[in-house]
Amino acid sequence: MRQSQRETTAAGARRWGNTALALLILAVMLFPVYWMVSTALQPHSSIASVDLIPTSPSFDNFRAALDTQGGSLVTSLVVALGAVVVCLALAAPAAYGLAQFGLRGGRGIVFGTLITQMVPGIVVANALYSAYAELGLVNSYLGLILADASLGLPFAIVLLRAFMVSIPSEVVEAAMVDGANRFTAFVRIVLPMSRNALITSGLFAFLFAWADFIFALTLNTTDDVKPVTLGIYQFIGAHVSDWGAVMATAVLSAIPAAILLVVAQKYIAAGIAGGSIK
Repeated sequence: MRQSQRETTAAGARRWGNTALALLILAVMLFPVYWMVSTALQPHSSIASVDLIPTSPSFDNFRAALDTQGGSLVTSLVVALGAVVVCLALAAPAAYGLAQFGLRGGRGIVFGTLITQMVPGIVVANALYSAYAELGLVNSYLGLILADASLGLPFAIVLLRAFMVSIPSEVVEAAMVDGANRFTAFVRIVLPMSRNALITSGLFAFLFAWADFIFALTLNTTDDVKPVTLGIYQFIGAHVSDWGAVMATAVLSAIPAAILLVVAQKYIAAGIAGGSIK
């Protein structure tokens, strides 16, 4: 009896210890976020004069950030959403073909797709700039959308293929027996069944495009198309002494990604788990 009580007490102590350790790690990881928000709420603050807890919080920095970087936030949103559309429009049929058609050399294609993610972004950006200059896509929304779509395309193809491999071919064959052609079966049967994987791929494509800096810097020579990453870079150079406004811009740029991650959390878990079953 006493032995079981000691074991129960030890197990409870381990649980409390694990919880305390997890909270400590979480606090360390979230402290930079807290410092960013705290600095943004302190007007006319420098790095040396920032208080740990803002005693007189103000939203003046956020108003200044919206006045100067509001257009860049809208540009990033347009480019990121466009990149998601292009990425999924290309990745979904490619993944379905690799998963269901039994293509010769399909594994090699998937491996090559993964290899493309190892190429440094600056190498791709320089090559794209030469091509864009000839095609007239420099300083254009379309050019930046296509470039940012390439960031999430390999990941989307691999993830969607891993999910679509587990879809029984009998389901598609039954739809074709009922009169649907292969494209109709793909749109009405395969894509709805792959909803979680599509949402996961789209979210990562959005995050890749939203956080892109290399393409934004290389493929734009004017301020006509200026995403928020490039805006923050230029903003720091012009307001290096006013870190409150800089941090406010960083907070505003992080909000869309944070909202998407919270809203799509269950779909991400289901999409990644579904692709790992096969």
